[in-house]
Amino acid sequence: MKKNLVFAANWKMNQAPADAGAFMRTFLGQYARQQDRRVLFFPPAVSLHVVVQAIKERADLEAGVQNIHWEDKGAFTGETSGSLARGAGARHVLVGHSERRHVFGETEEETGKKVAAALRAGLTPTICVGETLTQREAGLTIDVVKRQLRAAVSGVDAAVVATTIVAYEPVWAIGTGKNATPQDAGEVHVAIRAELRAIAGERGAAVPILYGGSVNRSNVDALLAADEVSGVLVGGASLDAEQWLAIARSG
Repeated sequence: MKKNLVFAANWKMNQAPADAGAFMRTFLGQYARQQDRRVLFFPPAVSLHVVVQAIKERADLEAGVQNIHWEDKGAFTGETSGSLARGAGARHVLVGHSERRHVFGETEEETGKKVAAALRAGLTPTICVGETLTQREAGLTIDVVKRQLRAAVSGVDAAVVATTIVAYEPVWAIGTGKNATPQDAGEVHVAIRAELRAIAGERGAAVPILYGGSVNRSNVDALLAADEVSGVLVGGASLDAEQWLAIARSG
């Protein structure tokens, strides 16, 4: 059965509004709607409005934010709530990205609170899980991703879990030029799928599981062919419109 694919571009701290506008003009000028996939854009917050306006006539293209606070409002200078993001046109949010965990010290408890906040605001969370190189070498990969996933959806109704997206992003492969082999990715994705079924029953079979970690136009097809890989979460390679076009047409 043909997969319904998700291609997600995480621009991280890149693409000012003018750059985002130029990127979207190039992308939209060449990318035709495809029935078997969705393309998501996660620009920096200052450029969200540019992307939202650019894609307003395209139901196959959606925008999100890279992070939210777990409180709905309040005196949290510099933070963005789920409701603010939704009001600005976001429909998705990244939660628990490895850089949030390992650069900013986000805990598994905080990740769970952000997932709950996203769902309250009507945002679809993309829940990021993944192991460090030390954890992989210790044989802990599956244990780590299962624990992170369970923490992220703790207290969330099974039917709602089924509306989320999960992204497996091995920490050692992000921005390093190294990526998990399709076999490695497939093994972890199969384990994540089993855990989703354990959490949400057969509804867990519908949750897209993306692979992230040094994805580019050269390796994307092999990764998409791996077991239970439903799409990709792409960082650096999504900053170049031509390369992103090639990736978004893959599979």
